[in-house]
Amino acid sequence: MCLIAIAWQSHPRYRLALIANRDEFHARPTAPAGFAPGQPHVYGGRDLQAGGGWLMVSTQGRIAAVTNVRTGAPDDGRPRSRGALVRGFVAGTQTARDAIDTLGADAPEYGRFNLLLWDGDALQFAGNHPAFQRHTVAPGVHAMSNGEFDAPWPKSGHATQALRAWLEDSESREPVADADAIAPLFAALADTTPAPDASLPNTGVGIELERWLSPPFVLGKRYGTRCSSVVLVEGGAITFAERRYGPNGVFEGETFARLPSGR
Repeated sequence: MCLIAIAWQSHPRYRLALIANRDEFHARPTAPAGFAPGQPHVYGGRDLQAGGGWLMVSTQGRIAAVTNVRTGAPDDGRPRSRGALVRGFVAGTQTARDAIDTLGADAPEYGRFNLLLWDGDALQFAGNHPAFQRHTVAPGVHAMSNGEFDAPWPKSGHATQALRAWLEDSESREPVADADAIAPLFAALADTTPAPDASLPNTGVGIELERWLSPPFVLGKRYGTRCSSVVLVEGGAITFAERRYGPNGVFEGETFARLPSGR
């Protein structure tokens, strides 16, 4: 997953609201959002190659999401998959703080990551590049892509503005019954407009790749945005909506679920 915007403790209805795009090779085998086999309280998309996930929730009131970190240098040879951090936390019972405490010693063994964990009470961030780091996420609207947390990348600004606008609209005070109610969020995630060169980050991949990867939605035949997701947490329910895409952005399906939450 390569773009996440999150509103935390900043809305009268939704304690937590999250929108995200996952960018990945189209050939990588993936399961659409659903309950994990053998773990009926775990819900989200699954990476069928390494067994983890990029965004998952639990009906017991837990959320985890991860992005990779782009530096231009190869990220090969790490023995552990960062997707395991997502599935492991959501399936478990540790607090977010304790999970990150436990992670510290092993963090270098995972592919470069930015990680968000929510346990129903605290929202925590952790990353392992260039070294292990962590902090409690303050209330407000934040973004996490393939650089530092809250880095002012164009796609991050676009996503946070769209999330703020939707949350400030009066319709966000009403229950979300279907995907039509969150259409503006999916529309923002589907934006393919490249950012101006002057605002591009320098992540070591060269200007052509920076341009291609700069929109919220990345179009490509071999690599690109595979799915867009919206997660809304309120009272005793979690809404999880996912739209899936194939090569060159061809729409492949949609899932909408309203899940009970133990929190």
